Amino acid sequence: MKVMVIVKATADTEAGVMPTEAELAAMGAYNERLVEAGIMLAGEGLHPSRRGARVRFDGARRQLIDGPFAETRELIAGFWLWQVRSMDEAVEWLARAPFDADGTAPAEVEIRPVFEAEDFGEAFTPELRAQEQRLRDRIERND
Repeated sequence: MKVMVIVKATADTEAGVMPTEAELAAMGAYNERLVEAGIMLAGEGLHPSRRGARVRFDGARRQLIDGPFAETRELIAGFWLWQVRSMDEAVEWLARAPFDADGTAPAEVEIRPVFEAEDFGEAFTPELRAQEQRLRDRIERND
């Protein structure tokens, strides 16, 4: 199963406080273990919300909302995409992450399963499945 591991923003990440060399090294070593285990498919850190934008959709109306955004606890500072056997395995791997090693910077990280084709039932017709596969193939080839 695929899961998205969502690193929640903090006051520091929203203020643009960059990780230290030691923190970057610890995260790099952790990511290396994830890759060696065949778990990590992708992962990135995100700039603070002040550099972002949102678009609100309401019927035909589109409203642009520039960052920063107020509710830090609802913002994302980074993510991974993992391939795991189960949610339990994802939790086990996440427990090894080098967050708040010294107890001074609490972190919150959410794990969410990614929808699989079978989750959509009959609405995901053979034609739609074929279209999705063509798109995935193009992405893989970087077309």
